Amino acid sequence: MSGAERVVVGMSGGVDSSVAALLLKRAGFDVVGLFMKNWEDDDDDEYCSTREDLIDVVSVADVIGIDLEVVNFSAEYKDRVFASFLTEYAAGRTPNPDVLCNAEIKFKAFLDHAMRMGATRIATGHYAGVRERDGRFELLRAADTGKDQSYFLHRLSQAQLSKVMFPLSEIAKPEVRRIAAEAGLPNHAKKDSTGICFIGERPFREFLNRYLPKKPGVMRTPEGRKVGEHVGLAFYTIGQRKGVGLGGVKGAPEVPWFVAQKDMAANELIVVQGHDHPLLLRRSLHAQDLAWVSGDAPNASMDYGAKTRYRQPDSPCHVAGLPGDALDVEFDAPQWAVTPGQSVVIYRDEVCLGGGIIQ
Repeated sequence: MSGAERVVVGMSGGVDSSVAALLLKRAGFDVVGLFMKNWEDDDDDEYCSTREDLIDVVSVADVIGIDLEVVNFSAEYKDRVFASFLTEYAAGRTPNPDVLCNAEIKFKAFLDHAMRMGATRIATGHYAGVRERDGRFELLRAADTGKDQSYFLHRLSQAQLSKVMFPLSEIAKPEVRRIAAEAGLPNHAKKDSTGICFIGERPFREFLNRYLPKKPGVMRTPEGRKVGEHVGLAFYTIGQRKGVGLGGVKGAPEVPWFVAQKDMAANELIVVQGHDHPLLLRRSLHAQDLAWVSGDAPNASMDYGAKTRYRQPDSPCHVAGLPGDALDVEFDAPQWAVTPGQSVVIYRDEVCLGGGIIQ
């Protein structure tokens, strides 16, 4: 269709990006699908679904009636996302690769590629919204708050946001599946992928093992009592309960153990008992490496909501900007398992302002 605006849709093989493409096509855009391959180290193993996903994308594009291109970003991925991911883990922090992947691959390498294909904008199946206000673009929560993914998109720039469409911003997930089923999309009932963007569903510790050395050490309580051995601090995250490997410790009550702190200097893992142990709760945090997606940094005189992990509701907070690229966030109520390396993301009502990396 000549004269129509060309939009390139990032298609993953899932139902969300498929319906995003379908809705844009119905709205009269010149839609092209783009399937990104971001990982190729072990594509033939049981956890990597790239091949199935590509088959799904091809059949969906066929049903919708759009062209499809496949592009390999594995080299960019290794350089821009994976290298930083390993550095962070080796330093004892727990990075969020999906946040980095969006900023560096999905909305940078993909956006550049789409522009070369003659597109004016790109679209994805993310649950988020974008609106223009006084020449500035704001990242919004999705109407389906249970599915909202603005947390993962908070590092996008104004330039990136100005070129993005989120067709699912107002649509709830069950409705997305209904649209897909009615349109005869072959993947309408496909299970959502829950894996990290490149690791997929494979066991995480086993995956890290290939890239990071094991450095075993002592597991202690805050009082200094030795209760076990850890396999290497990189392989644990604050608040972790499963896989800690402590059960029936002599003289300790039968209460679950949680990872509370990492002592990098001594190579010791500090573990506590009980979900609400004081060492797992924090009222304030310090963040660096800030990114303000909607254009403005928050100011100290206003109330905001913030979350320190994706699945959390917002918690009321205040912020204090510091000299340099840093921020202190003070919460009204204690937050559970605040984890260095993860992102704190700040909201004002439905607008996602941005955030930074927890130190």
